[in-house]
Amino acid sequence: MNFLVTRCFNFFNTIFFLLMISHSVQAQLCQGSLGDPIVNITFGSGANPGPQLLAATTNYQYYSNDCPNDGFYTVRNNTNACFSNSWHTLNSDHTGDANGYFMLINASFAPSAFYLDTVKGLCGNTTYQFAAWIMNILMPSACNGNGIQPNLTFSIENINGTVLQSYNTNDIPSQGSAVWQQFGFFFKTPISVSDIVLRIFNNAPGGCGNDIALDDITFRPCGPKLTPAITGNTATSAVVCDGIPKSFSFTCTVSAGFNNPVYQWQQSFNNGIWTDIPGETTTTLTRNFPSFTPIGNYNFRLSASEIGNASSLKCRVVSPPLIVNVNVNPIAAATNNGPVCEGGTLLLTATGGTQYEWTGVNNFSSTASPASINAILQTQAGKYYVSVTDINGCKNTDSTIVIVNPAPVATTSFSEVTICTGDAVQLSANGGASYSWAPVTGLSAALIADPIAAPVVTTQYVVTVTNQFACTDTASVLVNVNERPTANAGPDKTIIKGRSVTLNGSATGQSLIYLWGPSLYLDDAQIIQPIATPPADINYILTVESANGCGIATDTMHIFVYSDIYIPSAFSPNGDGLNETWKIPALAAFPTFELAVFNRYGQLVFENKNINLPWDGTFKGAPLPAGVYVYNINLHLFPEILKGTVMIVR
Repeated sequence: MNFLVTRCFNFFNTIFFLLMISHSVQAQLCQGSLGDPIVNITFGSGANPGPQLLAATTNYQYYSNDCPNDGFYTVRNNTNACFSNSWHTLNSDHTGDANGYFMLINASFAPSAFYLDTVKGLCGNTTYQFAAWIMNILMPSACNGNGIQPNLTFSIENINGTVLQSYNTNDIPSQGSAVWQQFGFFFKTPISVSDIVLRIFNNAPGGCGNDIALDDITFRPCGPKLTPAITGNTATSAVVCDGIPKSFSFTCTVSAGFNNPVYQWQQSFNNGIWTDIPGETTTTLTRNFPSFTPIGNYNFRLSASEIGNASSLKCRVVSPPLIVNVNVNPIAAATNNGPVCEGGTLLLTATGGTQYEWTGVNNFSSTASPASINAILQTQAGKYYVSVTDINGCKNTDSTIVIVNPAPVATTSFSEVTICTGDAVQLSANGGASYSWAPVTGLSAALIADPIAAPVVTTQYVVTVTNQFACTDTASVLVNVNERPTANAGPDKTIIKGRSVTLNGSATGQSLIYLWGPSLYLDDAQIIQPIATPPADINYILTVESANGCGIATDTMHIFVYSDIYIPSAFSPNGDGLNETWKIPALAAFPTFELAVFNRYGQLVFENKNINLPWDGTFKGAPLPAGVYVYNINLHLFPEILKGTVMIVR
């Protein structure tokens, strides 16, 4: 266990209470200021088990393992699962030190004193605080919830056995978790007394319960409350930055308590030994920290005692420390992402602190890290400075040189061009040392200044121009692609003489001009689907021309003109290649006709609707016998229905 760190219990009371004389009193820790511990019994530290105490210290028997029985004790840095987990498991001493020892006690059956120690070298006529840390290690559920609670009496006695002060804890209850409690009181030594005896009694009987852990027994001078301050500061600590001289004025307010106090300022470097500062014996202190002051922590405190005890450190009480930290300045580092290209973004980055102040070219300033300059110009190149401030307010500076390279100016010989499908055009770019075109589709090469472009659809080509500094610029060329025209005069048509038909022409391409030839018998020869009324068979040619110069396309269709509907009366599907099918070409002039053929029994053996297909004399794929068959044709354009017979000749 490490020695107990000096701590002051500063309660804002203005009156210092001296000793209470009764045998059993309420716990009373020092309400003023304490001195350094003149006795600090920590039981040490190390591996288990800890060393046996001197025979004069306790009349209990030493046990070298964990979990001592009634009337035994041990010294350990932990205890685990004792008596079927009826004790708390402890993993360290009361300060949290895993190697720190504490005294583990299983009380004897008869009440008795289990700890005895003689404390020597105290100052007479001086108030001291005695304190110790105690834990009831019994679980609340142990002993069926009826465990014996420890009850201790601390007694401060003169060497001759006269009781100077005593204090009773009353029953110390079990806790649901392992909780250390500090018990203590203060007492005043007689003028002629410097040695006293500490005796700790166990008032409760042994048995199921009455099991305790004891740690950190201290004796410390107790006196008036000392309240220090740094003039001009609300905190009790201050910072000095390396190389920056500074001066501080310290004060300390002292409450009532001493009849004739003597003061002495003390100092400590990097939490080392406290030493008196010669000649500083008032409640104020001025300290200068020149620019060459070594880095470290400088602690100051005021000690006080009655005038007759001023020479003894064991008689003094001390204030909480005032701390001056002399800090090293931050390590400032400034960098940038350059060289950057003109028009790009400059990033200025600093490290080493919590606050940054940038200054630079053209009155640049920023408090960011990274700080940025967008669309930077070459005129903004140069040195940039940063002041770095750390969490303590200490500063340092650094700088970084910014290089801005010129950017190329990308140009093309033209920004837009139009070609026809299948044609090509040569692109051209200037302004750099290397070139890259995108997309690459339709290009003869992508990494030259003047590739050949032959896209099949309109395409925007972007060229990235790079100079010798790897700086870039872009330009673009729009290549419009016009389709070459196509012409489709549509299917051949069939009409009855004197009737009209619409030509089903179609075309593809842009900016088209249409012309049918000959223009005879057409209602408009310059539209894509004119109406034709020829008196006899005729060919019509559709000519489609691209008005944007992408060429001409033609296609031809034929109109069959019948004077009447000729219906053959017989056909011979015998395989000789002559007159094999029964067909009525003129029906093509009637797009909604319906034809039906029946045998002599009235059975439908062939029908044709809307599409003029020839009949091969079969029914369901089988040849019909030679004979006469009846037909019925509904033209849906004339009031009559055409009826008659047709003969199959085998």
